[in-house]
Amino acid sequence: MKSLPPLLLVFTCLAAPAGHARAFPNPDQKPAPGNEQPQVPLSQAGYRPEVNYQLQCAGCHLPQGQGAPANDVPNMIGFVGSFLRVPGGREFLVRVPGVAQAALNDEQLAALLNWILRRDGIAGDSTPADAEPYSADEVAAIRHRMMDNIPGTRSGLIHAMREQGIDINDGMPAPKP
Repeated sequence: MKSLPPLLLVFTCLAAPAGHARAFPNPDQKPAPGNEQPQVPLSQAGYRPEVNYQLQCAGCHLPQGQGAPANDVPNMIGFVGSFLRVPGGREFLVRVPGVAQAALNDEQLAALLNWILRRDGIAGDSTPADAEPYSADEVAAIRHRMMDNIPGTRSGLIHAMREQGIDINDGMPAPKP
């Protein structure tokens, strides 16, 4: 029998589990202190919208909504409410994949969007004063309709905003006409 080269032998030994290692956790093992209760899905956790923003949005849009244009993530501060000023913008905000696919139920998602769009929050004065808050029923009716062309849809909405003279301060490059 031919012996294995030393490097392959080391790799094989490291890759193979030790004979006494368990592939499955010990069913009698007690949870660490503080983890005695089973985890609850986010959609049942009952967190405030601010917490849901940190858990669902801040990873891309950053903690204050400043975005990361280098990663194609727009700034929302003082701008995101502008989508409510153009036809199709309200639906767009619900159908953005990170929103539509969030691990939140429809009521939580409506509350999160309303929190983001508050005039004293991330959206600031960009939200129209007469903007209706989202309802769970509205979110449920919209969120599961996928967008075929997200950049194209967004570009069209930005174009409509520009036609209304809305300042586009989302930190993203200007869409091509």
